[in-house]
Amino acid sequence: MGAGGRRRRARRVRAALPVRRAAFIAAVSLVLPLVTGAGPAARAAEPAFAYGEALQKSLWFYEAQQSGELPGWNRVSWRGDSAMNDGDDVGVDLTGGWYDAGDHVKFGFPMAFSATMLAWGAVEYRDAYEDSGQLTHLLNNLRFVNDYFVKAHPSPNVLYGQVGNGGTDHAWWGPAEAMGMERPAYRIDASCGGSDLAGETAAAMAASSIVFRPTDPAYADTLVTHAKQLYSFADTVRRKYTECITDASSYYNSWSGYNDELVWGAIWLHRATDDASYLAKAEAGYDDLGNEPQTSTKSYKWTIAWDDKSYGAYVLLHKLTGKQRYLDDANRWLDWWTVGVNGSKVAYSPGGQAVLDRWGSLRYAANTAFAALVHSDSITDATRKARYHDFAVSQIDYALGDNPRGSSYVIGFGNNPPENPHHRTAHGSWSDQITNPERTRHTLYGALVGGPPAPDDAYTDERDDYVMNEVATDYNAGFTSALARLYQEYGGAPAAGFPQEETPDGPELFVEAGVNATGPGFTEIKAIVRNRSAWPARVLSDGSLRYYFTLDGSTTASQITVSSAYTQCAQPTLHAERRTLRPESGSLRDQRGPSERDHQTAGGSTYYVRIDCSGEDIAPAGQSQHRREVQFRISSAGTWDPADDWSYQGIPTTPGATPERTERITLHSGDSTIWGEPPGPDVEDDTAPSKPGTPAVSAITGSTARLGWTSSTDNVGVAGYDVYLGSTKVGTATSTSYDLIGLTPSTEYTAHVVARDAAGNSSPPSGAATFTTSDTPAPTSGCTAEFEVTNSWGGAYQAEVTVRNGGTEAIGGWRVAWTSQGSITQLWGGRHTVSGSAVTVANEAWNGSLAPGASATFGFVASGTAATPDPISCTPA
Repeated sequence: MGAGGRRRRARRVRAALPVRRAAFIAAVSLVLPLVTGAGPAARAAEPAFAYGEALQKSLWFYEAQQSGELPGWNRVSWRGDSAMNDGDDVGVDLTGGWYDAGDHVKFGFPMAFSATMLAWGAVEYRDAYEDSGQLTHLLNNLRFVNDYFVKAHPSPNVLYGQVGNGGTDHAWWGPAEAMGMERPAYRIDASCGGSDLAGETAAAMAASSIVFRPTDPAYADTLVTHAKQLYSFADTVRRKYTECITDASSYYNSWSGYNDELVWGAIWLHRATDDASYLAKAEAGYDDLGNEPQTSTKSYKWTIAWDDKSYGAYVLLHKLTGKQRYLDDANRWLDWWTVGVNGSKVAYSPGGQAVLDRWGSLRYAANTAFAALVHSDSITDATRKARYHDFAVSQIDYALGDNPRGSSYVIGFGNNPPENPHHRTAHGSWSDQITNPERTRHTLYGALVGGPPAPDDAYTDERDDYVMNEVATDYNAGFTSALARLYQEYGGAPAAGFPQEETPDGPELFVEAGVNATGPGFTEIKAIVRNRSAWPARVLSDGSLRYYFTLDGSTTASQITVSSAYTQCAQPTLHAERRTLRPESGSLRDQRGPSERDHQTAGGSTYYVRIDCSGEDIAPAGQSQHRREVQFRISSAGTWDPADDWSYQGIPTTPGATPERTERITLHSGDSTIWGEPPGPDVEDDTAPSKPGTPAVSAITGSTARLGWTSSTDNVGVAGYDVYLGSTKVGTATSTSYDLIGLTPSTEYTAHVVARDAAGNSSPPSGAATFTTSDTPAPTSGCTAEFEVTNSWGGAYQAEVTVRNGGTEAIGGWRVAWTSQGSITQLWGGRHTVSGSAVTVANEAWNGSLAPGASATFGFVASGTAATPDPISCTPA
């Protein structure tokens, strides 16, 4: 299809570009000389806009689009590493490159075009980058994307042209750093084609090599080698890349075919190598470029963009050869964009915007503006030179703010710029919702939005309008190069001190809590961990939280039990805390002296309940993914008054009240505290517990025995006891007794115990106790669980589990466990807890005791697909 053909992309936006006011344009065109290589000293007028600042920020935008491991020079404070497993499915490192737009697919076709257009601007106007102080940033960004092209081209006839599935990616709205979907890699090769993609990537690498040649000739040579191989492949296979990468056809189908990329790639290889054979190939292929329908006239009613490079070929072939044919085609194309051809002309808005297409009108106008500037600088016809130059200035200035709205279409630049681009990572949603939060959390500096979709200057800054507010790497490519040219002519300084590091809009990872239930001797807390991180977004996979309380009066740790009836993490555990409780004040940071602080000890030792969430990916990736909930109960057989407990302060105490954010429950990532304040300063505990008593042995059978010993003491508290048979540790006890199992009949054993405290200090070993098992095997005890699906319907099912005592002695309780992908909504005959996908059901008080051969049942209703779990286990309690 020729240039007049219309491409369509699923949910992709392309935007429109602005114009300077006509009176000012006319005046400038009369008095300003056309400057093609002048530095600041030769500028003849004050700039209408700060072109240097716009250029500076437009380059920054590409750093916001970076995928993979971010380089040290990346200036985007709210971005982090992402998509670090790209290519694992094909055994090739495909990390790096640019995300296409506001999504996270790496589409190779527009990525390569964007790189070509950026490099083209530096080939023509390198001095502008140097004068504005932006050359280093341009080289950094070009190297970053070309390094990815090198990775993606592991052999001469293979090029990976896409990573990520368009449909899967677009179905999720979240930051790049928290992506959880599969990201398949797609490639082109000799079996199915790819001339358009390979030809454009060859053009990108060849054009970039010219930019790197003065400073890094070795890297330039590497790029030329890859470009030559890719072009040879493209010239040989001569098929479209979407025959290989079918997923791309819904987003970036090459409607113009591949002939334009063969001409375009040959032009850039000629410029990079000065090899005349490539110029000959370009000229030989020129006749195959698209024509206007039913004519022999080259297409002129469209423009250079990611699909069709014919128009760039007109300009460059004239620049390289001076031939009239190419000049005529370039002039006709740009005349259609300015004064019209045979009564036909691109549509203009009342404010002067040239609107080619509703998706990306600003992008189309900016690309055309840049090519018009290059052509204007290459021709001698004074009328057309001024016409094309002034057109280009008008379109870029429209985008920068010279429009009826008086507003910029470049984020973070100028007057009243857009604030809500259709961009997942910039938005910073933690809940997979385009509407939450209401405000965009990050400023996506330099991004050119889609703009008015019709020639009426109308625009609305709404995030969900992916026509008006899409941003993309190809939107900014020609725009950036045009800005360099205008900076060269008019100046306009870059912004000083740019960029400033962003400040988070509030806590990113935190804990909410409230009292769930209360009664004599217990308090039950509902705690929720939330991850709303965005500076950068990050996954918490090694998290844990701590709830601090104090023992009252003479209550000891052995009288405290912790449990959970519902947890999305692990079961709670009890630990002693060596801290001094801080007094109450309006701030968590106490200002009083040590003696006053030490007096506020709340009448007992400080302990904490620890909830381990390690292994759970708590990520800002969805309504359920960004949170984990646990309901835990602290019960005391001694006295119990939670009112003076550190973590109890400031949370809603009415049972069932909505949990509120609290800084008195700490959140940890590994060993680091990332949220909250503990009850007092850390005090190093280097005192070991005292030596425990020598174990007494009782209830000896052929395979079991019971140990009991006198407790150890500790300055903070004993956390547990390690039990040894000889030199082998066989278990850990939290009380002063332990049941040995699995012993061999008629065998002598020696047992001792070692006490430990929460700081990891160990006591001296206790005295040793020697005993001999009997020659009679102990009675067996055990239970089994049989799972049966009794009914199912759309999205849910009912099941029954039979628990049977298969041993030779009675059991006093049972516990059944399995893994499920569904969610239990109702259960009877037992009490269930959930930790991630792990389900545990314990007996009720009335059905736990089972004689040998006896059974009990429980049942439940769950969401999901019915399936019999394997394995399912039963353990006597």
